[in-house]
Amino acid sequence: MASLLGTSSTAILASRRLSSSSPSFPPSISVQNHGKKCYGGIGFQTKKGRSPRHLSVTNVATDINSVEQAQKLAAKESQRPVYPFAAIVGQDEMKLCLLLNVIDPKIGGVMIMGDRGTGKSTTVRSLVDLLPEIRVVAGDPYNSDPTDPESMGVEVRELVIKGEQLPVVSTKINMVDLPLGATEDRVCGTIDIEKALTEGVKAFEPGLLAKANRGILYVDEVNLLDDHLVDVLLDSAASGWNTVEREGISISHPARFILIGSGNPEEGELRPQLLDRFGMHAQVGTVRDAELRVKIVEERARFDKNPKEFRESYKAEQEKLQQQIASARSNLSSVQIDQDLKVKISKVCAELNVDGLRGDIVSNRAAKALASLKGRDNVTPEDIATVIPNCLRHRLRKDPLESIDSGLLVIEKFYEVFS
Repeated sequence: MASLLGTSSTAILASRRLSSSSPSFPPSISVQNHGKKCYGGIGFQTKKGRSPRHLSVTNVATDINSVEQAQKLAAKESQRPVYPFAAIVGQDEMKLCLLLNVIDPKIGGVMIMGDRGTGKSTTVRSLVDLLPEIRVVAGDPYNSDPTDPESMGVEVRELVIKGEQLPVVSTKINMVDLPLGATEDRVCGTIDIEKALTEGVKAFEPGLLAKANRGILYVDEVNLLDDHLVDVLLDSAASGWNTVEREGISISHPARFILIGSGNPEEGELRPQLLDRFGMHAQVGTVRDAELRVKIVEERARFDKNPKEFRESYKAEQEKLQQQIASARSNLSSVQIDQDLKVKISKVCAELNVDGLRGDIVSNRAAKALASLKGRDNVTPEDIATVIPNCLRHRLRKDPLESIDSGLLVIEKFYEVFS
């Protein structure tokens, strides 16, 4: 891309220089005479009797790269400041669930339920700084993976089948917010009205599900989401693809995302079908320790007063966390879990009458992600004890007469089976 831009800008520059009486070229461009033929670079037709000039470009691409980096840095600085993840006080269960989902997106997301004002949305949005980079096909609206056919859009897959070389860039994992008032067209995608009016063709305009492919879809107050949008999320989460039927257009595109939801249980329960789609469930409570509460208030006041300075004070901790996540993601495939531990996990699920096998699968994945985060190659019973309440708590059948928390039920059954 840089070389193409460099060539076009050089051509314009050279044509202007040749039209003047005394040509002078910048240091990045050297002029050479090669008779009637030009080898490489750019050749220009000159007046009869004169040999054509040959331009060889040396530093233009480097200049453009530095400009692009400067633009990215400026864009990052101009964004709304985000509270640092490392500065979140307490709420260790919620933070662990989020980190494990970043390490292994196939865990399937996390549902965060808790009281008002406990930092649920702040913690989720602070995750943006820690998200690693992924390789995507340049210019593709679906963030297609250049190597995985399951995460490719239809057009990209056709190009791969033809054997064409795809331009690939590295970009940070997306976090897409799904507002409660969003329309179905905005979520799924719709007809591109501008193209229909100007060019007279039916074209598809991708929605939020396309943007969230290979990224994170965050729904705040998910228990207040309209039923028709819940149906759309269920369909996409189940198949990993979004199919749109609009005005004579039928299009499918990949929609594999980490679904993160937050809500207050006092405002209503979540449909069991959607609740089961969340890989993990984090319970958040209000901090009761007076000293911790004071610390949270002081930290928030510092951030509101000077966000840039506050973020700078946590820069080292944030970078350390980023390195931990990157290392855990790269080592995840080498983590092993013993057959005996797998059997015991499934025994816990069976004795708790968990419907389906998602609980078994997610418990295994989460335990491996935790072992990888701790820098180990083998899963231990302690890893399973840490994650299994979050993986099974929301999958138990609700008993209105039961006073004990479902997470405690899981822990009791775990120790009974693993003892």
